[in-house]
Amino acid sequence: MVTVAFSGARDGEAPLTWGQRLIWRAVHLMGDSQTFLSCPWVLPVYGRRDVGSVLDALRVLLERHESLRTTFALTPEGPVQRVARGGELTVDVVEAGQDRALRVAERVAGELGRTAFVHDRDLPLRCALVVKNDRPMALAIAFSHLAVDFQALNTLSEEWKVLLRGEKPPPAEWQPMDQAAAELEEPYPARSAKSIRYWHSVLADGPLDVFDHPPREADDPRFIEVGMESTALAVAAQRLAERWTISTTSVLLAACATVLATVSGRPRAVMQLVHSNRRDPRTHAMVGTVEQDGLFVLDLPATDFAAACRGAQRGALRAYRNAHYDPFEMQAMREEIGRRRGREPDLDAFFNDRRTVGTWPGLPPVGPDEDVARLTSQTRTYVTNAWPGVRFKAFFTVVSAPDTGQLSLIVDTAYLPREVAEAMLRGVEALLVRALTEDVPMTAVPKVCGIGPYAGSPT
Repeated sequence: MVTVAFSGARDGEAPLTWGQRLIWRAVHLMGDSQTFLSCPWVLPVYGRRDVGSVLDALRVLLERHESLRTTFALTPEGPVQRVARGGELTVDVVEAGQDRALRVAERVAGELGRTAFVHDRDLPLRCALVVKNDRPMALAIAFSHLAVDFQALNTLSEEWKVLLRGEKPPPAEWQPMDQAAAELEEPYPARSAKSIRYWHSVLADGPLDVFDHPPREADDPRFIEVGMESTALAVAAQRLAERWTISTTSVLLAACATVLATVSGRPRAVMQLVHSNRRDPRTHAMVGTVEQDGLFVLDLPATDFAAACRGAQRGALRAYRNAHYDPFEMQAMREEIGRRRGREPDLDAFFNDRRTVGTWPGLPPVGPDEDVARLTSQTRTYVTNAWPGVRFKAFFTVVSAPDTGQLSLIVDTAYLPREVAEAMLRGVEALLVRALTEDVPMTAVPKVCGIGPYAGSPT
């Protein structure tokens, strides 16, 4: 075990940013399952570096980015972020032995994230240095989601490479405390009000539930994540995106929304989209959590799946334009709707594309005349995680993987058992593969996907 001492440029206290407010609420709603929000990450050690230079690079990251030395506390005036100027971070040292160092680092990062952060006391990261024969090979880290989002993790990875080369990255000029101050002034309040009006227009008379059927006896643990690895999914999504001149995200979103609507037995899918929210240039390189959820609506067209994909692209753009808001004001609006309608609408259906690029550069070569459907024989599904209470009815995630399509689905087993979750993932794949060779009428979607409305277990 070693210690890294750090001393940053400033300290201070400020309200939470809008992105932090969203995660703050999620942390408290999830309770014992809040470790779902931990962000495991691995920073490989490039080239031959000694322990001192690696720990020095870590020190620079801590000093550059205030979010990495921030605690979060509830005060009478509301939750606040508190930036420490200086302090110490304890780093465990793990010997990889005969195992691959990066694989050990991935395992250790996951283990570090399984303990909940005590946010008013703990720094928002835990670290372990993975070594092989005393040579540092990787830094395994678990971050609190209050400190970073996915784009922040990529920023840290790029800066890590620069620092290990002995170079100096550009100054980190915009920090979460600066963002919190900016959100108190225009145009931010007007932007928030506009977004809330859009959400109100959807929620005022939309469905109150993701599914109409009553809950069944849940599995233990209640919430599971089912994953799928499918080369066919990636090849089909990429070709359809090129054919229709839209993004692969729109193609995948349309397929997931169509499958969700089919299982729900409804002509409309309402989902929340995780959005990076970094339109302000000052936030591009900020290490913090800026992501918020946009509200996506897809009314299934009467024609074919191609129209659904184009509708999904339009719907996603509308959701992204209205995904920047004060979560406390948004919650007040939802509570007002709940008082009027008897309870708040259930919005526990999500889609998140975590890829940094919209292609799969490492896909195996597949000729234009080859039958993509044959690749489905290589597809596999599996349970990747389970939690007692993450509060999602259905959460699709496109996982970043260069050489295959990876799609996962978290489900509440009180509403969707594992076999239905697996069928939904396979249905997304089947819909995309079939659309490559023929127009798929929306009336044929249940047959193509091999699924229909799910009414729960018989009582």
